[in-house]
Order: sequence, then structure tokens, then C-alpha cells
Amino acid sequence: MELDLAGAELKAVLNRLRRAQGQISGVIRMIEEGRDCEDVVTQLAAASRALDRAGFAIIATGLQQCLTDIESGRKGGEDPEQMRARLEKLFLSLA
Repeated sequence: MELDLAGAELKAVLNRLRRAQGQISGVIRMIEEGRDCEDVVTQLAAASRALDRAGFAIIATGLQQCLTDIESGRKGGEDPEQMRARLEKLFLSLA
């Protein structure tokens, strides 16, 4: 399954990943500075949410592409059940 993000989808995913990258850098800096545990955990949770949202956006795009492939008869050698199982596994990996 090839990922084909375009336009607004690509921009949204990249923005979320960049936000997570900045938040993770902030967590590292906070730990190095000996900041309060609650502040560190709050920032880490925000980074985790940003990564989750980026992952879900990527999976949603994959689902949409797979449905298009199934409808057009282009399955890439996989039957719909195999595609569904792979997408389910991907989705659950973020849970």
C-alpha cells in the first residue's frame, strides 16, 4: 500500500509531525533543565497526541486509497480481505 498524501492532507500531516518534533525537543530540554515532573509529562502528552493525530490522518488516507483501489479493481495483488486486515493492524498499532 503506497501512501499518496497531497495538498492539504500533506500539509496537515507535516504540520502535526513538526509540532510533535518541537514538543519532543521541548521535553528533552525540560528534562535537561530539571523542570517539574508535571510540566514534563504535560508536554510529553501533547507530543504523543500530535503523533497520534498524524498517524490517524495517514491511516485515514490509506483507507480512502484502498477503497478507491477496490472500487476501481486495482488491488495490487491483494484481495479486499487482505487489505482490510493490513489496515486494521495499522490502525490498532496506534491504539
